[in-house]
Amino acid sequence: MTLRITPFFDSFSSTLSYVLDLGDGAPCAIIDPVLDYDPKAGRTSTDSARKLISHVQRHRLQLHWIIEPHAHADHLSAAPFIQQQLGGKTVIGKHITTVQRTFAGIYHLPGLPTDGSQFDVLLGEGEQIELGGVRIEAMHVPGHTPADTAWHVHAPAGEADLVFVGDTLFSPDGGTARCDFPGGSASQLYHSVHRLLALPDDTRLFLCHNYADGVADNPAAYCEHTVAEQRRSNKHVRDGISEEEFVTMRTARDATLDMPQLILPAVQVNIRAGALPEPEDNGTRYLKIPLDVL
Repeated sequence: MTLRITPFFDSFSSTLSYVLDLGDGAPCAIIDPVLDYDPKAGRTSTDSARKLISHVQRHRLQLHWIIEPHAHADHLSAAPFIQQQLGGKTVIGKHITTVQRTFAGIYHLPGLPTDGSQFDVLLGEGEQIELGGVRIEAMHVPGHTPADTAWHVHAPAGEADLVFVGDTLFSPDGGTARCDFPGGSASQLYHSVHRLLALPDDTRLFLCHNYADGVADNPAAYCEHTVAEQRRSNKHVRDGISEEEFVTMRTARDATLDMPQLILPAVQVNIRAGALPEPEDNGTRYLKIPLDVL
């Protein structure tokens, strides 16, 4: 039994999505599926999601899980569309409820359930799901947001473990995720990242984003680094960088960053597990844009 990881890349949001499986005809999981959204026209499309679906169908895979690291601010989740086509259950860390409560207030959504019930499965630290006998363990890694979860895949004997790190670590020359969203904390992120970097040196860390040139042409060449590589070379958290140094750097850098282009459309959809708002009486769906809040 050998794990197979196939990356896909959305150029608009620089998001890496993955299909994790155990070979043709086997169970699989999809990590971080993207629903395409054109903010200028307010149009959604499913081109990126259909690439994932086509891969699953071509290899006769059985979709068991759609795994989300957190409620992203830079893209909308395609989980509902993929479920309609392939089935599977949505999984997210249980601290999504904290983000739901925060953003229900920001968007003034008094009727929004904030118990995580929009998702099929909520997991806390150390809790697990299985994929064909392979354990996938939740690691609560707050900092970027209070709810970030990395997904530690315990590989079969003879293979290195792997982790889908979400918005914690980027490539060594990209550093780390920002921490200035509501509930974010640079200090927490430092400790979360060092939990990841305490794993064995050969552990494979799969990125959620990569902003380098060339990723779209060959996602497999840009999607992963080992723990050893990150400890040696990551410009923000390599060995020898203290928490104080990191917090000072991260805070100063975050103060220079614009909000992500899609944060206001994306978060209100993603806290609903990717479900778009219901159509109004005229048959049109509407997103809410709060003013002067973020």
